[in-house]
Amino acid sequence: MHTLVVPLLPEISRLMGLSQDAASWLLTVTMLAGAVCAPMGGRLGDMVGKRKVLAFALAVMAAGSLLGAVAWSFGSLLAARMLQGAAFGVLPLGISILKDELPPDRVMAGTATMSSTLGVGAAVGMPLAGVIGQLLNWHAVFWTATAASLLMLVLVLVFVPESPVRAGGRFDVVGAFGLTAGLVALLLPISQGSQWGWASLPTIALFTGSAVVLAAWSLHQLRVRSPLVDLRTSTRPVVLLTNLATTLVGVGMFASFMLTPLQLQASTATEYGFGVTVLVAGVCMIPMGLGMLIFSHVSARLSARRGAHVTLLTGTLIMFVANVCQALLPGNLVLLMGVLMTVSIGAALCFSAMPTLIMNWVPITETASANSLNALLRTIGTSSCAAIGGTLLAAYTIDVSGTPVASSTGFALTYWIAATTSLGAAALAMAVTVVVRRTGTQLAEVAPLDGDTRVDLVA
Repeated sequence: MHTLVVPLLPEISRLMGLSQDAASWLLTVTMLAGAVCAPMGGRLGDMVGKRKVLAFALAVMAAGSLLGAVAWSFGSLLAARMLQGAAFGVLPLGISILKDELPPDRVMAGTATMSSTLGVGAAVGMPLAGVIGQLLNWHAVFWTATAASLLMLVLVLVFVPESPVRAGGRFDVVGAFGLTAGLVALLLPISQGSQWGWASLPTIALFTGSAVVLAAWSLHQLRVRSPLVDLRTSTRPVVLLTNLATTLVGVGMFASFMLTPLQLQASTATEYGFGVTVLVAGVCMIPMGLGMLIFSHVSARLSARRGAHVTLLTGTLIMFVANVCQALLPGNLVLLMGVLMTVSIGAALCFSAMPTLIMNWVPITETASANSLNALLRTIGTSSCAAIGGTLLAAYTIDVSGTPVASSTGFALTYWIAATTSLGAAALAMAVTVVVRRTGTQLAEVAPLDGDTRVDLVA
């Protein structure tokens, strides 16, 4: 849902008479809405039931897709994309339901598989939307999204049981407004900074305002009885280090997802492009998504034998190697496919390990909100990568047949930054490993009693 309109932007801009800056809001508004919805949806899921909130998120997503399919103006399409942002809360809610409902010996494999679907969607969603838009039109992409959303909603209502785990308490309305303001002020300049200018007054003002609002919000969260985000739990060493690593992993992974389709479709005259069609580029990205799905099972086995901390460390190191190879800009398509598969393996290991680490170190009544915070930080990482890549591609250009296009320098620098962040994530994963080996594999085990009752058995 996030990248659904990326290949459609040129056609939408032409048909609606939009500038590139205006059209980019179709991406920005979805990201902003999703970043806000994820933590609030996670908290509500812990309080009133994860299945209820999951179904509501899917219904909102379906409504947004339907509105997009019949959109009659840029304003209506913008509203549709905002509603589609509800999709961001689906993954952490789903992972938390798996934790509550599956037998203990299946939780790790289930979590790994579901986490990998994020990468699968990122790998195939954008080129698939491009193919549908090319064969039919951009409305058809939204009709397809509507059908998929409704199908998922029906399946959830029919097959997914409601979790008996409840956190109780009141919803922190003040905290929700504060988090919304802080996130919008943070993510808006990240997504638009390359167009506004990183030293421009709006960019600096929003970053400053975000820091002030989030600092005040943090103090409020520490004082309120039922916080939106339990910062005391979030600052436990393993949880904190894993969340920080998540942001860096988001940068390390998204560089390939963002730049590879551009590299595949770029003219061979650029010396780094392959000049393939949208359809061929989409086919080239499919193995990357399938690789994540396949290796999620390997990840689950590794975590079961060695611990999720070892899986995270292994994944970050693999991503580091893959991004270094990407920075060298492979000139052979088969070699590029191999590098993409390596990226997918590293991402699969990381994404399957992080929810497991988080859930092992938070109370069972906070799994949805904790996973939602982790998903939010992943969004910040991918958004930052998009901002960095967009800035570098715009800064370094060459002339091809009288048209300025991105040079190989912008691509290489983005991949080197992704490699650096992957190495930073590996350092954090090493710190997680040290903490886990000193204190044990997890802080709390949660055992079910009768009915809706749960008890934390603190190690």
